[in-house]
Amino acid sequence: MLLILLAGVAAGALNAVGGGGSFVALAALVAAGMPPVTANATTTVALLPGNATSAWVYRRELEGFHRPSPARLTLASVLGGALGAGLLLVLPSASFDAAVPWLLAFATVVLAFGKRLTAALRLGRPGPAVILAGQFVLAIYGGYFGGAVGLMMLAFWTATTTLDPARGNPLRVVQVAAVYLTAAVIFVFAADVLSQPLHLVALLAGAVIGGYAGAHLVRRLPPTILRGLVLTTAVLMTGLFFVRAFG
Repeated sequence: MLLILLAGVAAGALNAVGGGGSFVALAALVAAGMPPVTANATTTVALLPGNATSAWVYRRELEGFHRPSPARLTLASVLGGALGAGLLLVLPSASFDAAVPWLLAFATVVLAFGKRLTAALRLGRPGPAVILAGQFVLAIYGGYFGGAVGLMMLAFWTATTTLDPARGNPLRVVQVAAVYLTAAVIFVFAADVLSQPLHLVALLAGAVIGGYAGAHLVRRLPPTILRGLVLTTAVLMTGLFFVRAFG
């Protein structure tokens, strides 16, 4: 329980800083013997309060879009998160088990090369409908898996709008919380996240602590160090899940 609590603190802090917290939380729960699908659903539920706490800390620093409006962007996140959560529950668990290493690898590539990909894929300035559609697709991914979805959002916004990644971090926290919100509600009632309540409570409590502290520490620690920690965690977790799946 102590290790899961500490994993929750690390996950909440990482999500407040720049994303990648689900790597730590998911790995900790799977290591504790929880099935991957249940662990993924539990991670989503447990990290929601931490994201909400970070969003509260950032509440005076939000900068969003004018076209589309932040409200419409949030609606796309809510709807996409619900659809992604539904897909996780409907699709066979074996398909998720097989997909996890590849999803982690994809998220790790985004973590490592997101800025370069953004620079290479400058899409001009598409209309609000294109931005909303892209946000909806990213939210589906976030509801289904969630790894590095916040970083993918930042990369997408940077490529399609004038929003600067540094100024967009508070908005990222809010949009990830919106994705987790509907997904978490669905998982609480339709998944097995309540079957191991001590794991859930330990991870949730740690994520709240980490989310609050991380949102404050992000102003003090060098971005390169923080990004390095997230990327190192992602690479390690991806390697471990590939070994677990194919070793």
